[in-house]
Amino acid sequence: MHVPPRRPGESAYRVLAQALRDAIRQQRFGDDQPLPTELSLAEEHGLSRQTVRRAYQDLVAEGLVYRVPGRGTFVTARDHRYGRSFASVEDLMNLTLDTELEVVSPLVGGYDASAAVRLGLETKHLYLTSFRRLHRGEAFCLTHVYLPSRTGQQLEHLPEVSEVGRRSKVTVIGLLEARGNDIASAEQVISAVAAKRAQHLALGCALGSPLLHIERVYFDPRGEPLEVAVSDYLPEHYSHRMRLGRGSGVHD
Repeated sequence: MHVPPRRPGESAYRVLAQALRDAIRQQRFGDDQPLPTELSLAEEHGLSRQTVRRAYQDLVAEGLVYRVPGRGTFVTARDHRYGRSFASVEDLMNLTLDTELEVVSPLVGGYDASAAVRLGLETKHLYLTSFRRLHRGEAFCLTHVYLPSRTGQQLEHLPEVSEVGRRSKVTVIGLLEARGNDIASAEQVISAVAAKRAQHLALGCALGSPLLHIERVYFDPRGEPLEVAVSDYLPEHYSHRMRLGRGSGVHD
């Protein structure tokens, strides 16, 4: 396996992790074939075992590999992994490339005090819908979306968000932008929650099992909120990684 030389300021474990990702995506390792050991990689590339261990930890967090005590590190079968980097609004829109939206409850007018506050609405009436996100037919996320009336009315007639059980390769933010609503930025808060009945039924997880809870607010170029999305992810299908520097944060 080729590991390119490091650029100035680049971490050795990041370079190794990327080389391993490339080798996995090029299917250089079989599903039943263990990846090189920490010791062998360290000796081959002149690295410390800690550096190799850190690279493998990243791949485990991304779901690309899994570890079996006493046997080694193995590539996760392609049918059982979903991994995508989310570093921008464009990345979130690119969910259309390899996932589907399945409507759980249709987009209708409703009432939600908390979402109305986050959308900056004077009235508590808005539009809401919920859907599952699927990869190769497997659900990995349940999302509740809240829209102000001015944008909800633009979408309520669309079958992609109004027909229960309808599957399509769309995102709500993509549908909004297609109708002249420019999305300039998003803010998100990440926490952990225990699965309740809705998540149990939609995702097939056990009641009380841990989920990654992400609340996002999308804004237009003027800073006006356009959408609130509240999502619960199965933790094995989503990871969040952030690199922190002195004085400011740099997101990966």
